[in-house]
Amino acid sequence: MLPLGILLAHLAGDYLIQSHWMANEKTKRWWPAWAHALTYGLPYLAVTRSPAVLAVIVVTHAVIDHYRLARHVVWAKNLLAPKAHRHPWSECSATGYPAASAPPWLAVWLMIIADNTLHLLINTAAILWLA
Repeated sequence: MLPLGILLAHLAGDYLIQSHWMANEKTKRWWPAWAHALTYGLPYLAVTRSPAVLAVIVVTHAVIDHYRLARHVVWAKNLLAPKAHRHPWSECSATGYPAASAPPWLAVWLMIIADNTLHLLINTAAILWLA
């Protein structure tokens, strides 16, 4: 039951509760990033009441989304490829993938999947180890 609760809380917080304003502005200014992170944390009240867990979930969510850290994770994992397939950050800064390697829509969705995975890993770890 706990894994389903974590997944549903994430989906509700990141997709149902997040407004268009939050989604468009969270990488530009801190206020929308914090507004999103705080509202993102609300569904997790159904999963945990631990202040430490909720703080980790909210703070890491704000930082990951504001800086779009998923693109850095994607770029870093692609550095594991053979040297001929590695690309400098300047070619990958939008999504973590070089522009010529995939259609733009695919690169964006792969970055979103990486973002969701980061959030779910951190949130699950916080719930399992801090609650």
